[in-house]
Amino acid sequence: MTSLPPSVLDLAPVMPVVVLENANDAVPLARALVAGGLPAIEVTLRTPAALSAIRAIADEVPEAVVGAGTVVTPKNAADAVAAGARFLVSPGATPALLDAMEASGAPFLPGVSTASEAMALLEREVNEMKFFPAEASGGPAALKALAGPLPQARFCPTGGITIGTASTYLALGNVGCVGGSWMVPGEALAAGDWQRITSLSADAAALADR
Repeated sequence: MTSLPPSVLDLAPVMPVVVLENANDAVPLARALVAGGLPAIEVTLRTPAALSAIRAIADEVPEAVVGAGTVVTPKNAADAVAAGARFLVSPGATPALLDAMEASGAPFLPGVSTASEAMALLEREVNEMKFFPAEASGGPAALKALAGPLPQARFCPTGGITIGTASTYLALGNVGCVGGSWMVPGEALAAGDWQRITSLSADAAALADR
């Protein structure tokens, strides 16, 4: 099993954010992403198949680091960790959800889009967070502005990011990685075109060298 570095943000420059309607796609998809150099995989809890997909990846693709996204309730957090999720990602944060994610023992990235939300997390000694929705919330300019007053905060911006804009985010000192789904286009997933997904993942992983 791939070990976690000190931070989930340091696993790879890009974290694939995937929505799986069919749990049978989970293992070949995870293998394709890992083969392309993207071991950290966020499976969103938006479908009935999500927990089964997480469980399958955790059981059958040890070189992947599978996490759960769209964690919005304490039950989501508990269920995801029970299924094998090794990190948790939420679009926002409430006190109850933060308590549950902290209690889970798994690393977590709670979502923020404003300075006040980031400050509330810093008060709880949480300094790694998801910036969401990234493009709609001001993009790289907003994150650059936050770096001045909140230098201790590190982000994984997600939402509307593409291969063309990812490098602008990654150039910022307060960005550890970006989240995106462009390396898993719907038509490739539907067709089981794992080779294409691996190729797109390799292009995303290469952003670390730019």
